[in-house]
Amino acid sequence: MFQKSKKLGILGGGQLGKMIALAAGNWHFPIKFLDKKSDFPTARYAAEFVEGNFKNYDDVLAFGRTCDVISIEIEHVNTEALLQLEKEGKTIHPAPEKLILIKDKGLQKQFYADNNLPTSAFQLLDNEEIVKKEIANGNLSFPFVQKTRGEGYDGKGVAVIKSEDDLRKLLSGPCLIEELVDIEKEIAVIVARNEMGEVVSYPVVEMEFNPVANLVEFLICPSDITEEQAEVSDKLARAVIEKLDLCGLLAVELFLTKKGEILINEVAPRPHNSGHHTIDSCFTSQFEQHIRAVMNLPLGSTKMKIPSVMVNLLGADGFTGEAFYDGFESCLNVEGVNLHLYGKTVTKPFRKMGHATIVDKDLEEAKRKGKFVKDNLIIKTK
Repeated sequence: MFQKSKKLGILGGGQLGKMIALAAGNWHFPIKFLDKKSDFPTARYAAEFVEGNFKNYDDVLAFGRTCDVISIEIEHVNTEALLQLEKEGKTIHPAPEKLILIKDKGLQKQFYADNNLPTSAFQLLDNEEIVKKEIANGNLSFPFVQKTRGEGYDGKGVAVIKSEDDLRKLLSGPCLIEELVDIEKEIAVIVARNEMGEVVSYPVVEMEFNPVANLVEFLICPSDITEEQAEVSDKLARAVIEKLDLCGLLAVELFLTKKGEILINEVAPRPHNSGHHTIDSCFTSQFEQHIRAVMNLPLGSTKMKIPSVMVNLLGADGFTGEAFYDGFESCLNVEGVNLHLYGKTVTKPFRKMGHATIVDKDLEEAKRKGKFVKDNLIIKTK
């Protein structure tokens, strides 16, 4: 029986929280959120919004004690408080120890190696000076990718080092050094699992990245890969969530190499950019699915109703200040274009201000409309 009296609390109140709250509204299911300011995107749509810092032990502990089930919309939360709440009998998804593992990209990568899950070759090093020493000693050669072990997201915390000249771009602190993979496509699978052990996955999507900001600009569903490659990708995503024994939503980002290999890049244990299109194109959105999974409800159908293209609506380069949306009306006038604005009052270069999902029975037509939205909806200041 679905107990609507059971209080679900979410750490984080950004755009993902907003879309979780909107999904919960269909059931009139109240969710409580914690984040720093009541002008954040989620606040207007949450049943209850608490001002506080999800990185602060006391704030998370106090918030969690008022909830029955606790989940997240961002990984970078205080896990010490979550461990204490778990001791006090609270249900937490993803479990704190899984979150600790995933937050550390070094531990995450080692998990794949320990569980015979395919991923690129890697080293774990203590700092950038040791990286330079390893190069000098011949133990590391160009090109390679350096990732900070914590706090990185949306292209932050990543440096591509192709030559000695690039060493000035090295990031400080403990890091993960990965082989620079020869990539044919970047793809992703959203998978969900509940306490009953039920697992469902969404169709594979293909991602195209902004070359400057290094974050997803276009997402295409279904991906233009073979049936066999889609099956391998799906099995890998399911294997990761099963081996992690994780309840909730997991976005599994993958590389399809030019040799035809499929390698795990990294994961996110929450709703993810690679699943935004599901609001308009699948029977169950990733946001509703997240609620179903963490509340141990039956998982919804992940079938695609119609092909789709998702476009991230990014703040225009060179503009910082109050946001204005040039071209909004012309994009609304295009059949199949669904605009989702996050309500952020201030735009910055390449800041995620919203997304558009374009649905069409003809995927090529959806791509054409997606390019129209990208070229015509400009987010800037006056």
